[in-house]
Amino acid sequence: MSSVKSTPIAPSAACPCGRGRPYGECCGPLHAGAAAPDAEALMRSRYSAYVLGDVAYLLASWHADTRPDALDLGDVAGTRWLGLDVKRHTPVDADHAIVEFVARYRVGGGSAFRLHEISRFVREDGRWFYVDGVLPAR
Repeated sequence: MSSVKSTPIAPSAACPCGRGRPYGECCGPLHAGAAAPDAEALMRSRYSAYVLGDVAYLLASWHADTRPDALDLGDVAGTRWLGLDVKRHTPVDADHAIVEFVARYRVGGGSAFRLHEISRFVREDGRWFYVDGVLPAR
């Protein structure tokens, strides 16, 4: 497991999370160690980490109680992330939140997939962490 991103990105490039801001002003600082201001920002930074193949960030931003020992992203080079749509960000209280999103991606030349997840986040010691998520019933 490497901490090196498989796909480098310039700070001035559009951030993969879809907010329309440069990576260096959006998810880049979070990937470099800054704390996310809220659960939505953390979720967006995790999406960007999947796009970039940044396994170390994904594991570091996953809550210790639910974090896997390792994470295999499969064919990072063959996966094309097509976009992120945040459906809702709901603070439950000061330290818990829910983010519902749809991430679209394609592997190789196959059909596009939609990952629709309702994710739980918790803040501990001023830092947000991904806890887990459920796939809503269709």
